[in-house]
Amino acid sequence: MRANLRHERLLDLLDTSGPVDVATLARVLDVSDATIRRDLSALESAGRLRRLRGGAAPALDREAPFERVATQNPLEKRAIAEQAATLVPDDAVVVLDIGTTTSLLARALRGRRVTVITSSLAVYDELRDDPVVDLMLLGGLVRTNYHSMVGFLTEQAIAQVQADLLFLGTSGVRRDGSVFDTTAVEVPVKKAMLQVADRVVLLADHTKLPGGGYARVCGPDQYDVLVTDQGVDDETARTLAASAVEVQLAPIVPAAYDTQEVT
Repeated sequence: MRANLRHERLLDLLDTSGPVDVATLARVLDVSDATIRRDLSALESAGRLRRLRGGAAPALDREAPFERVATQNPLEKRAIAEQAATLVPDDAVVVLDIGTTTSLLARALRGRRVTVITSSLAVYDELRDDPVVDLMLLGGLVRTNYHSMVGFLTEQAIAQVQADLLFLGTSGVRRDGSVFDTTAVEVPVKKAMLQVADRVVLLADHTKLPGGGYARVCGPDQYDVLVTDQGVDDETARTLAASAVEVQLAPIVPAAYDTQEVT
């Protein structure tokens, strides 16, 4: 991979996952740790990222908008969303977290006899005209960059409901099974959602296993199922097994997908 293309891919990974360590960047980009360190130095000099001890984070003025994140790993995200939809029985009450994969899950639930509760404006856009789905949009402060609702009003509204299932998004999952996020303001909302669901399903594509993020959301003891698109590494697999987390691999069949843009 040419250096300029690698640099853009590296910045995309930081935008998606937040702070990422050198070893993870080297593994994902299939280069040596030394190459990554040189890349990080060059990009830091250009003001395009922040160096951290052992890794890097997005520059303070770089927060990937929803529309950009939606273009990353679209087949994997759609496969995960469709696999997740099979876990939803008719008449279920489900909470959908923010994120590009949960918005695709909302699309997969169109026409289903379910109740969807969400703080995601992207999920709302997918379901607002559906005559079958009962849709509840939580209030709060709008984060326009990521199409989400946050703040004390969102957290208080979540506390008033009870759900059968929560589908939780993440910026990254550590090898100990801990779920992290890159945006601190979203974490209290996620924690509130965890308190009102009987069963929790974590959605994470392979770029997030392991992944980044600096704000801890929960440990592996607080979710029941992980839906991803490829095998989990041995260390993480052992941790999840010890916590009785079921891992489901979403099959990816490119020929089965149309050319509709993932949003």
